[in-house]
Amino acid sequence: MQTAIPYMQFRGGSSKGLYFLASDLPKDESLRDRVLLAIMGGGDARQIDGLGGAHPLTSKIAIVSKSDRADIDIDYLFVQAVVGEDRVDVTPNCGNILAGTGPFAIESGMIKATGNETMVRVYMINSGNRCELLIKSPGGRVEYQGDARIDGVPGTAAPVICNYMDLAGSACGSLLPTGNIIDVVEGVEVSCVDNGMPVVVLRAEDFGISGYESCDEMNANMGLKARLEAIRLKLGPLMNLGDVKDKVVPKLSLIAPPVQGGHVCTRTFIPHVCHSSIGVLGAVSVATACIMPGSVAEGIASIPEGGRKNISVEHPSGEFSVSLDMGGTPQAPEVLKAGLLRTARLLSMGVAYVPSDIWKGKTR
Repeated sequence: MQTAIPYMQFRGGSSKGLYFLASDLPKDESLRDRVLLAIMGGGDARQIDGLGGAHPLTSKIAIVSKSDRADIDIDYLFVQAVVGEDRVDVTPNCGNILAGTGPFAIESGMIKATGNETMVRVYMINSGNRCELLIKSPGGRVEYQGDARIDGVPGTAAPVICNYMDLAGSACGSLLPTGNIIDVVEGVEVSCVDNGMPVVVLRAEDFGISGYESCDEMNANMGLKARLEAIRLKLGPLMNLGDVKDKVVPKLSLIAPPVQGGHVCTRTFIPHVCHSSIGVLGAVSVATACIMPGSVAEGIASIPEGGRKNISVEHPSGEFSVSLDMGGTPQAPEVLKAGLLRTARLLSMGVAYVPSDIWKGKTR
């Protein structure tokens, strides 16, 4: 009375999710989404009847297939199971889960490991962008142990180098979705940037807070959250995202001067819960805002010199380093490529069981 669907579970960066071959899931998108929701635990906030982690960072899904594009190895669709709601969202990318797609492709036999390091070229279906993943693969097998450390994840692991290309306008169509470096919404100055992830950057001080509060303090501040959501809802149409009431983008990042030796301090909402760190592509967009003259980050962020700018983005559990290869002019800079270090680890593999009534369009 149940259907078995193969899966692997990976920690990708500071997130965790289930990875599926597209060929193992229904082709019909509506049925596919019902199946994924059933696997994750549906609309129950605890996801007690599924494999979801009851948190936005641990309720993620990757759907991977062999690509038919000449310069691409695999196609990757990111799916966010929205915790507490019986729906999924395929609007955003997820760079953390992306880091696990290369190891998944090798483990599943889709890609053959080549030498001590294997490059996996990924097409991100959600946004139409590309990324090259460099995976340690001595002896033709994925290496998970290593000395790379990323904040938000205990211990160390083998590095996964992520080189992103053509990120500008990934979801909104342009780097500056509103056409302005600064907009005023609900009486607050904001900078809207989409360099891999649509992000609204705001000064923490404009909300009467320091920007160094803990996630628990941020999440308990209902007045702050209400103001942020009002701004987010108004900016959705202006950022070419339409009505964002039921979307997880744009994310909102409150910034303050760095305090731990980095270049900017952040508190990011995804979109209603303060992130314990910061998303991969969200960090790229925040770093991009920092290097843009006239943005809300001007006077707050400390920007290094040179054509390659290594930006350390501080967050509640540490920092995230973003390497931006720059072009253009000082007055109108362009980001040519964004390089990031992540890690990933295979946690489990097996089959997930889907109740028979899901195939009939029923919900539980």
